[in-house]
Parts: sequence; structure tokens; C-alpha cells
Amino acid sequence: MRELADVVKLVMLEKKDILLSILLGFSAGITAVGLFASSGYLISKAALAPPIYTLTVMIAVLKLFGFARAFSRYGERLYSHRATFTILSNLRVSFYKKIEPLAPQIFQKYRSGDLLARIVGDVESLQNFFLRVFYPPVVLVLVFLSTIFFISFFSIYLALVMFVGLILTGFVVPAIFAVGQRRMQNRVREERGALSTEVTELFYGFRDLKIYQQLAVKEKLLADAADSYVSEQELEGKQAMFNQSVNTFITLLVSWTLLALGAYLTVEGQFDGLFLAMLVMISLTVFENAAPMAVFPNHYEESRRAAVRLVEVVDGEPVLSGASTGATVELPEKQAFSFDMKDVRFRYPGESRLTLDGVNISLPAGSKTAIVGPSGSGKSTLLQLLLKIYEAEDGLVSLDEWDYAGFEQEDLWSVANVVLQENHFFYGTVRENLALAKDGLSDEEMVEALGAVKLDGFSLADEVLEKGENLSGGEKQRLAIARVLLKAERLWLLDEPTSSVDAVTEAAIFEKLFEAASEDTLVLVSHRLTGLEKMDQIIVMENGRVVEAGTFDELMKRQGYFYEMKEIEKSVFM
Repeated sequence: MRELADVVKLVMLEKKDILLSILLGFSAGITAVGLFASSGYLISKAALAPPIYTLTVMIAVLKLFGFARAFSRYGERLYSHRATFTILSNLRVSFYKKIEPLAPQIFQKYRSGDLLARIVGDVESLQNFFLRVFYPPVVLVLVFLSTIFFISFFSIYLALVMFVGLILTGFVVPAIFAVGQRRMQNRVREERGALSTEVTELFYGFRDLKIYQQLAVKEKLLADAADSYVSEQELEGKQAMFNQSVNTFITLLVSWTLLALGAYLTVEGQFDGLFLAMLVMISLTVFENAAPMAVFPNHYEESRRAAVRLVEVVDGEPVLSGASTGATVELPEKQAFSFDMKDVRFRYPGESRLTLDGVNISLPAGSKTAIVGPSGSGKSTLLQLLLKIYEAEDGLVSLDEWDYAGFEQEDLWSVANVVLQENHFFYGTVRENLALAKDGLSDEEMVEALGAVKLDGFSLADEVLEKGENLSGGEKQRLAIARVLLKAERLWLLDEPTSSVDAVTEAAIFEKLFEAASEDTLVLVSHRLTGLEKMDQIIVMENGRVVEAGTFDELMKRQGYFYEMKEIEKSVFM
């Protein structure tokens, strides 16, 4: 039950509906017992030809119980389902709040299909927790104990048999089946995650699979995953039916035992035979409340496993300092900031290799800095630390006089113009995608920004497909640069912003960027070494370390690592 602790907390937020559900569920169960008990007694009593008023009273009691049962069952369904939907809503909101800060790095740990299966399927599975796991045992115990207490007035032996039936059908049998169910539920969920992953990869990689004529292979993998998932579901269904059959058999066995024991006690003169029919009707009715316990192991294990898979997503990820220490600093707007890193070390979660090792840099306010180096040298990772997407394992990262622990991630992003290597574009129009930059933008401002990045041929009403599928790589990058030009903050963090743009257009865009950021702090990550003469500082990285730093002229005079890279670039492109 430890895995479901957070779910139980969310369940208990709906105390009113839960209490009403339990009370009305108990009322529905106990009135059903009363209804059938009185009908059994009425059958026996009628055989003795009692006065007509006795039968009239008994019939009236039957109608009262029938009305009370229907009313209670309606109310129980109303409040229990309302509680379930509210709990599910609370669960989704709670999970989203936990996963939202992890979004930038979470895809490095989980494949997108598996993550989708957890976010949608596992959250949805927890809707059964209250109705099928939390609620039935409570109502079962209340109804059974009340019935056993009532029967004890007639015979303590019959009450003991009923109590044994409660223990067997309510706890022993479900506990036995829960052991095997846990193993089966694990397989079902893993197979569902595998199927979701295969479907996602087929959709994302359809074009490449067609090009390399590997579509049939992937389709076979998808079909195998689907067959495996269906097979596990069938086994789960058969197990559930078997559990229910065994539970039903035991309830009938207990009812026959009660009947036999009641008949024996009647013969021995220890039980009034007039109540024998009533006893049988009670036993048949009260065990209706034990029926949900037959599938209790399925739903419990399903909920437990779903909770475990969700907790795996939000736990164990690096917690950002600002969130953990209660950030209090509010960053000023329209200010050029400085950065400092001292002895910074960082490795990605689950990796042993350091991505950044002992990095020391200083980026003054209003300066223009380029970070260059070969692929895998740690350039983009360093920028992600500046963006507070990750936190440093060791060392200090500061913005002006503030430690990174002193402010929230979102506050930094709100004062920064950011272009990453991969920029998302939403289904809609060019206007809608540019409007993300900030509120209140006019069409004239958007058109001017498109002209600045050499997208004059675009109309604001032009359609943009999901993820910008109808745009080229260069068009995506230029549209992303247009967004940051419209945002117009004084901190620029750019990661390979023009890697897919031709040299002539790139030069024109950089001229516009330098013009817009003339008094601002600009950090540019690039694998290209052309056009860096205007930079105040060039930081050269290799294997997660800073190997050189200085102006363009200083680095060329040293004839060190940067000089060698520049010479290689000249020999390749000239």
C-alpha cells in the first residue's frame, strides 16, 4: 500500500463524497439484506396462516426496504462516481504539476511512447482505485458485521459460520490470488508500454522506414507487440473470471453450510425453523457485497502498478535548486545580465561520464560570447545549465550577484531570448506561432520580424503543420529567430541558431541580431568558426573542459586549439 500513499492522500481530499458514498453503500447493502430477510420470513409466516394484519405489516416493511434500497443505491452511485471523477481530476493536476518542471530532460530517460502510456494509460487506470479498491472492503465489512450481529441473536454458531465466510471471501481468497495477479499485471503494463512505444516510433519514423524499405520489419514488430499485449490481456481476463468463480463457489458453499447447520439446529430444538428461510435469504443476499472482492486483486494490483510507474517518472529526477529551496529573488526586467561558472561539474542522469568537468567562465553584462568546439564537447550542455534546465553536480553558477538557487527557472526564461537546436512549432498559422513571443504583438511587428530573418515570402496567414513539418530546417530556425526578435529581452541564449541556413542569409541574420543585441548579453553556441570576429570573447571547449578563451585575434595569435580548428575549416570550405 506504500506505493499508493500519494493516491490515498488525493482520495482523502474528497472526504464529504467519500463519507456519503460509504454511508449510502452501507445503507443499500443492509436494506437489501433486510428486504430479502423479511421476504423469507414472510414466506415462512404465511405458511402458518397468520392474521391478515400481520401479512399487511410485513408487505409494507418489504416495500419500505425496497424503496430505501433503490434510493440508497442511486445516492451511492451518484456520490461515489462524483468522488471518482474529482479524484481523477486531482490526480491529473497533481501529476502534471510534478512532471511539468521535468519536461526538458525527461525524454532522455523515457521513450516517448512509454511516457505516453504512463501519462494516459496509468493515470486512467487509477480511476478504479476508489470504486474497486478503497470503497468495497469498507462497505463489505460494515454490512457483514451488522448482519453477523443480527444473526447472533438467533444462533452464535450460525453467526460464526457467517464470520468465517466473511474472512474467506473478503480477505483470504483475494489475498491468495493477489500474489499471482501482481506478476501478471506487471507483464500487462510492460506490454502496453512496449506497444505504445512501437506505435509512436512507427508514426515518427514512417518516412525513413519507407526510404530504407524497412517498413515491413517495423510493422511486424508492431504486430508482435500487439499480439503479446492482447495475449497478456486474455490471460488477465481468464484469471479474473477464475477468481470470481472461486469466490462465488465459496459463497454458495457457506450458504449451504448455513442451511445445513440451521436445519440441524432446528431438529435439535436450538433454532426456530420459522427463521430458516430468512437465514438462507440473508446468506444469499449478504454475499452479493463480497462479489467485488473477487476482482479486488486485479484492481488493487492494477492501481498499485500504475502508481509505481507514475512515481518512477516524477521521482529520481534532479530537483532544481530554486524549487527545492524556496526561491525568493525576482529578476529585474529589461536588464543585461552577467554569468559566472566556477569549478562546474555535470553529468547526465544515469551516466558515469562527466559531460562538464571543472568549467570556469565569466560572461560580463552586455558582452557577446561564442562557445565553440567539436561535437560532444559540452557546448549545448553548458548552455542548458545557464538556462537552468539542469543544475550543476558541483560548483557554482550565478547570474549577476544571485546564485542560481535564488530564483525560479521560469523567471530566467521570462527575461531571456532563447533559440535551441530543436524548436517546436504548433499546428496553426505563422501568426499564431510568432504570437508565442509575447502578448499584444501587432501584425506589422510580425511582418517586420519575418523580413529581418529573410522570410519575406511568408504570409502571417500561412499554415504551419504540427512540428513545422511543412517547413525546411532553415525556415524553422529563421522562424525561431523571428520569435526572439519579437520578444526583445536583453539576454540572448542561442544554440546553433543558423546551422541549417546558407552563409549569405546567415551573415544578414547575424548582422540583425548584433544590431538588436548591441547593449545586451549574448551567448552563442556554434560549431562554425566564421563571423566570430565581432565577439568580445570566444570560449573553446573539448571533452567537457574549457581549453581556450579570448578574443578572435588573441586566439589566432596563440595558434592553439582554436587556430587549428580554423585552419581545418579553411581547408575544407575554401
